[in-house]
Amino acid sequence: MRLAKFLAHAGIASRRAAEELIRDGRVTIGGEVVTDPARDADEHSDVAVDGEPVRAARERAVYAVNKPAGVVSTAKDTHGRPTVVELAPRGAGRLYPVGRLDVDTTGLILLTNDGELANLLTHPRYEVPKTYRAKVGGRLSSEDIKRLREGVELDDGRTAPARARRVGDELELTITEGRKRQVRRMLEAVGHPVLELRRVAFGPLRLGGLAPGAARRLRREEVEALTRSGRSEPRGGRAPARRRPRR
Repeated sequence: MRLAKFLAHAGIASRRAAEELIRDGRVTIGGEVVTDPARDADEHSDVAVDGEPVRAARERAVYAVNKPAGVVSTAKDTHGRPTVVELAPRGAGRLYPVGRLDVDTTGLILLTNDGELANLLTHPRYEVPKTYRAKVGGRLSSEDIKRLREGVELDDGRTAPARARRVGDELELTITEGRKRQVRRMLEAVGHPVLELRRVAFGPLRLGGLAPGAARRLRREEVEALTRSGRSEPRGGRAPARRRPRR
């Protein structure tokens, strides 16, 4: 299989991140630096990243985590801040986050060792919905909510239409894009800066009663539901075939 795909299957990184590792010259095959993500590789190819041998992951693992504020959504942090992967149970193996949440945003984030699944859940073309609850400054009017539903103009372009509704004293917003700080910027664009923000759903998976800082491994049926949660054919082009979920 392609080298980038092999690294993703091995749980090193998502496929896009694996391609960056390869182009940066951090991947070797048989001791030789390889910069072509399309190079063939398998478990017998003596692949290494930063000098560490890569072995294919034996079993797919996906965890739901309730990220607290102050925790960063990366595997490592150069400033020594706590990371979301540190919240996984001891012995969970090498995992990395699926998408990101701002350091001040709380709620549902996924950890996995499956780069292909991460790609399906985070690539914009698959339009996997993500739902947030926000407390904002000021009172949202019906016109504000209408603007969110129709899409608002940001400095990097107009957003796709979102689902928006009031839930008590909070706004619930569901988006299918993944731009940086998108929810915060959308609400600022309609005149209501975010005071508190948490993600309560990722595709069909709900945060539920998972305590802040806690993690749980997803059941097989939950993982399969996640793999079905995006568009099978993206707008503007056909998506690559999805892999059959591992059993």
